[in-house]
Amino acid sequence: MSAPTTPTDESERLAPPPVEETRVRRLARRLLRPAAAAASGLLLYASFPPRPLWWLAPVAFAVLGLALYGRRARAGLGLGYLAGLGYLLPLLVWTGVEVGPGPWLGLAAVEALFIAVAGAGIAYVSRLPLGPLWGAAVWIAVEAARARVPFGGFPWGKVAFGQPEGVFLPLAAVGGTPLLGFAVVLCGFGLGELVRRRAALRRFADRRILTAAVLAVAPVAAGFAALPLVSNSAQDGTATVALIQGNVPRMGLDFATQRRAVLDHHVKETLKLAADVKAGRAKQPDLVLWPENSSDIDPYLNADAYDEIDEAAKAIKAPLSVGAVVTPDNGAGSPLNQQILWDPKKGPVDTYNKRQLQPFGEYMPYRSFFRLFSSDVDLVRKDFVPGHKAADFDMAGTRVGPVTCYEAAFDWAVRDQVKAGAQIISVPSNNATFDRSEMTYQQLAMSRVRAVEHSRAVMVPVTTGVSAVIRPDGSIAQKTKMFTADALVADVPKRSSQTPATRMGTLPEWLLVALAAGGVGWTATRTVRRRKAVREHV
Repeated sequence: MSAPTTPTDESERLAPPPVEETRVRRLARRLLRPAAAAASGLLLYASFPPRPLWWLAPVAFAVLGLALYGRRARAGLGLGYLAGLGYLLPLLVWTGVEVGPGPWLGLAAVEALFIAVAGAGIAYVSRLPLGPLWGAAVWIAVEAARARVPFGGFPWGKVAFGQPEGVFLPLAAVGGTPLLGFAVVLCGFGLGELVRRRAALRRFADRRILTAAVLAVAPVAAGFAALPLVSNSAQDGTATVALIQGNVPRMGLDFATQRRAVLDHHVKETLKLAADVKAGRAKQPDLVLWPENSSDIDPYLNADAYDEIDEAAKAIKAPLSVGAVVTPDNGAGSPLNQQILWDPKKGPVDTYNKRQLQPFGEYMPYRSFFRLFSSDVDLVRKDFVPGHKAADFDMAGTRVGPVTCYEAAFDWAVRDQVKAGAQIISVPSNNATFDRSEMTYQQLAMSRVRAVEHSRAVMVPVTTGVSAVIRPDGSIAQKTKMFTADALVADVPKRSSQTPATRMGTLPEWLLVALAAGGVGWTATRTVRRRKAVREHV
């Protein structure tokens, strides 16, 4: 019986691969870019607070840039949407804490459409010379649109808000959040281009590799160059500021039913601080800041609420900024989310009405339409109305600019208060309805970026935490724990100079939008010429 024959080594090498293996490889190649796009979104989410992983953002954009390079705009649209879902689904999960997954999934799905458009634009301009530069501008242009539409925009999750520390942060003082975000995206796309060129050319000395390296390194160098704009010096002296975190009896959407208890908590914590001051255990504050919704009982209509707040102001012997819900016309008008400046001798002397209201939270757009999808729209029983002007408070000689909660996400809302003369920024907030989610840390990161952007100390009094004292360089001097009653007292630098970002306003953003438009226009021109040349050749 003869031994079975075995193929030679050469026949093994020449034999075609199994059909199944070829299909697997083909499927893997098809899934590689979608998987990379989704992974880039997850990496970008992971770069956001409370994780101190700001450096992951450039890595995320390097991966996204590699996934989008050379794709058609239509493919970029789909890849961008996957990146948007990977990013925004985990980032915005807090929006469904009390109302279920519907609003969370809907918001993430809609906002991811903007990232899809960015993906299409980035893919479209990716083959241009200096492709990362045009692509980064496209991303910022789409962020500019997302900050304005629909319903006044939703800037939450701008790339800049994930950079409350790190090498890029000083650029906020140069060109605000648009330039800061642009630097992060450009660095990431430059890294991706460097990897792609290195893999294709395998020669470090090639001009295209060196160009990619410059695009990756230039934003980092610019961040270091901008460091002299960041300062904690007290240009106008210091103020001793107290932040009161009264806490709430229970977290959740029934916060509104606890209105009296919430007011009592903030009065109690203020009286406790006053006793500590009298006993020498705490320093006498020059001014005191309460959070948003610390008095949801209108003190103009309820004498007992008025008396409680007045008692607290007199006890602490300092002007007090109170976050209240006020209903004009003896309760017949539409409610206002109002900050009231309360003088210990004169009572209420000035007000600031929140200008950027939160849709679906403080007012319900298209109520009858959205009721078709959820009866939760009626949790907003009466629509708030917005204020219309900036208003800094003169608190014992210190100019304090209130930026109420959601407004901190909007460039113009913060900039207006600084230009109106604020020496210190206050961001009174109420996060009681978001449980122990990452929302409060994401919002705190915004305030840290705003501190550097405008070179101002930022005070963040929050009903349930995290309350914080933020230095002008974005670092945190003091902070509280979540869902605890507490008070912070700190000496805070007062500053009056304006950064380039403050002075230039929206100019850097519009320049980047113009750059994006130029890249898209250049690509369109090249495409038309190429098609014309093909037709003439045929």
